[in-house]
Amino acid sequence: MYTMTDQKQWKGRIDSTTNKSSFRLHQQVKRIAINDVSASDKKSAAMIGFICDEGVRRNQGRVGAASGPNALREGLSSLPWTFEKEQQIIDVGNIICLNHALEEAQRELGDVVSTLLQKKLQCVVLGGGHETLYGHYLGVRAALPKEAKIGIINIDAHFDLRPYDEQPSSGTMFRQILEQDPYVDYFVVGIQRYGNTKELFEKADELQVKYVVEDDMTSSVNLQPLLDDLQNYMDQHDYVLLTLCMDVLNAASAPGVSAPSPFGLEPTTVRTILQKVTSHPHTHSFDICEVNPSLDENGRTVKLGAYFVYEALNNLLGGQGS
Repeated sequence: MYTMTDQKQWKGRIDSTTNKSSFRLHQQVKRIAINDVSASDKKSAAMIGFICDEGVRRNQGRVGAASGPNALREGLSSLPWTFEKEQQIIDVGNIICLNHALEEAQRELGDVVSTLLQKKLQCVVLGGGHETLYGHYLGVRAALPKEAKIGIINIDAHFDLRPYDEQPSSGTMFRQILEQDPYVDYFVVGIQRYGNTKELFEKADELQVKYVVEDDMTSSVNLQPLLDDLQNYMDQHDYVLLTLCMDVLNAASAPGVSAPSPFGLEPTTVRTILQKVTSHPHTHSFDICEVNPSLDENGRTVKLGAYFVYEALNNLLGGQGS
């Protein structure tokens, strides 16, 4: 089901009602229904929420990420407006998964993403469980020529390459994509050695997945070789799709996720990767997944997730062509 966002999701501190240099996001973000969105000739962006954690439930995870999209909006609301005068950020509402109908909800999300991309808007998807990614991918694929090469970059502790014979879940999406679309490649950074079975490592090798494990990405290690690899990867693809699963972070920084880990990446490491990917001219969409407010402590995960979204928006709107 598609629904518009309630205005109460966009409220916060007001320093001025006239001086735009004092404005915050909630004063500038416009709520526009998807059928009323116009094509943009400027660098503008749209957000769509995916209120769903049916995939997490099927994957036997801890549910609650369906509350993530609206919590992220609230976390974004009072951040300062830093964009150019002619730029816009719009909120086109939410896709809601009802009655466990995950596949239908993913298709509906794909329709919205495709529409936004065809109207030349940068697209940010607020998840939801990581099953959000499959709907995001469907929209990207529909908006592109059939043989366009898509490079998916996933910042994640898990491969999500489980079998989907019985039903898809939040642990199957990348295998679904790679086995069905020969024009997609997959690069995942932050993989946990203790969070994936040997079989999943073997499946990753079989599907020619590029991956970097978490313990090779500690903050004390120079990230430049990884950033160089990402640059080469992005240059070789027509379109880059970035997805972030918040369980890639150390649980001390992001406790509100379905599968927290005592090991994990530091926020500054994720931010560096996010900046690199979202500033590339081939990157036009980003999703953030597995923010679970019901498991959060003092709103830490929500706030961090909102800052990551804001980082992505700033680069998607300001970094194109850089």
